[in-house]
Amino acid sequence: MNNNPLKKTLIALSFASLAPLALASTAVLAQSPDADKRLAQTQDDVIEWRRHLHQNPELGNREFETAKYITAHLKSLGMEVETGIAHTGVIGLLKGGKPGPTVALRADMDALPVTEQVDIPFASRAKTEYNGEEVGVMHACGHDTHVAMLMGAAQVLAGMRDELAGNVLFIFQPAEEGAPDGEEGGAELMLKEGLFKKYKPEVAFGQHVTSSLPVGVIGYRSGPLMASSDEFRINVKGRQTHGSRPWGGVDPITAAAQIVMGTQTLVSRQIDITKEPAVVSFGVIDGGVRNNIIPDSVYLNGTIRNFDMDNRQEIFKRLKVTAEKIAESSGAKAEVEILEGYPVTVNNPELTEAAIPALKAAAGADKVMVIPKITGAEDFSFFANEIPGFYYFLGVTPKGTDPATAASNHSPRFYVDESALAIGTRAITQLTLDYFASKKSR
Repeated sequence: MNNNPLKKTLIALSFASLAPLALASTAVLAQSPDADKRLAQTQDDVIEWRRHLHQNPELGNREFETAKYITAHLKSLGMEVETGIAHTGVIGLLKGGKPGPTVALRADMDALPVTEQVDIPFASRAKTEYNGEEVGVMHACGHDTHVAMLMGAAQVLAGMRDELAGNVLFIFQPAEEGAPDGEEGGAELMLKEGLFKKYKPEVAFGQHVTSSLPVGVIGYRSGPLMASSDEFRINVKGRQTHGSRPWGGVDPITAAAQIVMGTQTLVSRQIDITKEPAVVSFGVIDGGVRNNIIPDSVYLNGTIRNFDMDNRQEIFKRLKVTAEKIAESSGAKAEVEILEGYPVTVNNPELTEAAIPALKAAAGADKVMVIPKITGAEDFSFFANEIPGFYYFLGVTPKGTDPATAASNHSPRFYVDESALAIGTRAITQLTLDYFASKKSR
């Protein structure tokens, strides 16, 4: 999960106040004793795979050993395997014994430049270079669990291939947390290289573990789930002068301060937030070297989060105009650069409704809940922009620990209760079986 980890947004409503969904779904629930048996048999394997991956994390576009580990597993299951997609991505195609659609299942593979502080036997001690510095590497966002659960689903479904009325495309994706500077990566690059054009999946499913929900609880919502994430950079150029004679130059610090305050009206006064909420935040203000020198320039850097793609473009336009005109009014100049990141992650409403029985079958009816929108971002959004997609969250905070105070995703103390992995493996498997069953029943 990129940029803004799933933090306490979900806890704005306490666990007790998150009511189970009362939606009545007409979707088919595929009953398979064979799947249940195979899921039970794979639980220990999933934990073993997760621990191996956790102990051997790799950063985005550098998941070489992770890719080899996944590839060996998929080949052992007799799948068609393609490697080197978007640098290190791995694709496994499981062809069912009966004709039907192709379902895409996605897991992200990359870790973060975080030094682990969790006291577990399989804690990461890996180190690498990042931005010119030696850093620790940790699966602090739980991508190791995503890979392990999808490997488990692959094992279960491969054992049922003769029964499957369709194909399953297993997508092990690199660089969800963002590609290194100067590189492309992630879901966007996979699509650019023709992934969906080649395999033509009809729908895509994905899941993400979170410390913000208790272990085994599944959270989801229909429509916009996660925000778009975009970066802006503003260089405010003035003219250097002595601090005692501000009229002798052009003060970019004052202009920058006015830009920071002025752009806050984009959301509060200029954007129709009855459609969807939005956030414009500054994270960097950099300028000046001495108390009595007004500098030549000030650098501003920040993020835009939003849940409506039309609003997104409007914010881009208005941010540029606001910054430029405020600077101009004081004799300065503002150069605005907007770097588009991940789009809004939108769950297809029909697919979401059809998914509810599978989630309830995996976690229990009382453990499946609608959650608030999340201002973090996810590049699963690129897949869901191409075909109908459904993305949900799986709680991993142990019983007895308050999710409101548990170490969040991206923290060096992020901890996963591994009992959740059986539920996540069951959920992604059941979603696939249900989708095939729903197509047969029409």
